[in-house]
Amino acid sequence: MTEYRALAVDDPEAHALLAAYFDERIATFPDPVGYTTTFPEPAAFVPPAGVFLVADVEGASGVACGGIRRISDDPDGGVRYEVKHLYVGPDGRGRGLGKAFLAELERRARGFGADWAVLDTNASLTAAGGLYRSTGYEDVEPYNDNPNATNWYRKPLR
Repeated sequence: MTEYRALAVDDPEAHALLAAYFDERIATFPDPVGYTTTFPEPAAFVPPAGVFLVADVEGASGVACGGIRRISDDPDGGVRYEVKHLYVGPDGRGRGLGKAFLAELERRARGFGADWAVLDTNASLTAAGGLYRSTGYEDVEPYNDNPNATNWYRKPLR
């Protein structure tokens, strides 16, 4: 059973998960020197602007994290929430947690009034790209200037 807890992104447990995510990205990024680490602004993940979650699975605490935050509306006026820092640590992998966690983030975004979920990723994260496409995300033109991103996606939530 998976339990999701909302934490401030600067909570020590959330910060440790984000640091592990960034460390793994630096180690596996095609050009580690070119990877830019930016810890998220806490205010962006306070409801209803967003939320940051940590997942506990079968008694194991803090095995995954991720958040959603409101960004500017879609060019057509739809409300957009961005999925950020979805990370499943080694102890949570192979259980379908990434897909379940993404669905929970989408559910929370819907609850805040989102019409669209958007996200960016890097092509080197092939499992992540496969997850996003298999759950209904479609390629879109870049909506931000994230230097680490090579791919941008969106999914209708309404």
